[in-house]
Amino acid sequence: MESPDLARMRAEYARDGLEEAAAGDDPLALFGRWLGEAIDAGLHEPNAMALATATPDGRPSSRIVLLKGLDDRGLTFFTGYESRKGAELAANPRAAATMLWHPLQRQVRVEGPVARIDEAESDAYFQSRPRGSQIGAVASPQSRRIASREVLEERVIEVEQIFAGHDVLRPPIWGGYRIALEQVEFWQGRESRLHDRLRYLRQGDGWRRDRLAP
Repeated sequence: MESPDLARMRAEYARDGLEEAAAGDDPLALFGRWLGEAIDAGLHEPNAMALATATPDGRPSSRIVLLKGLDDRGLTFFTGYESRKGAELAANPRAAATMLWHPLQRQVRVEGPVARIDEAESDAYFQSRPRGSQIGAVASPQSRRIASREVLEERVIEVEQIFAGHDVLRPPIWGGYRIALEQVEFWQGRESRLHDRLRYLRQGDGWRRDRLAP
């Protein structure tokens, strides 16, 4: 198989820029506006984000998760507490996340400390999920080795039988995390790779905004 010529693959960006006056002083407001525009544009899973965690000795890992909450407390996502990311967050409770809306030539990067949300919030979200997703969360030993697909499917059948005729209860090893907004960077594609980058750094109750070179 002939390898693609990756070095020659490129696309030009030509959207309007991101100026400080339009961005404003509140990164949460700009984040919400960009996310809303991605949703309105009909992009596939506009709430998908790459989440990076690390072990205490600095070994990083990343994966795609879904953003399920955005407010002044930070970004909320859900997973198993005993998954790889859950174990890494328990040992090193900081994370970075990136949301890419490529058709809009935009991305947002967030960094900050991470903490579990309270159980009532996790319960409420779990009950809003489709029943199949609830069953899956109970049945799956997330990130653990399993012998085969059949083992997982058998476990799903067992859980379905346990909760037949009843609501599925959130397992205690599954719930939400929130990334506090400590640093937020907005990236807007521009021509000739001279992209706009505005970074907001938390300072007390406010923010410092800086322009970064592309």
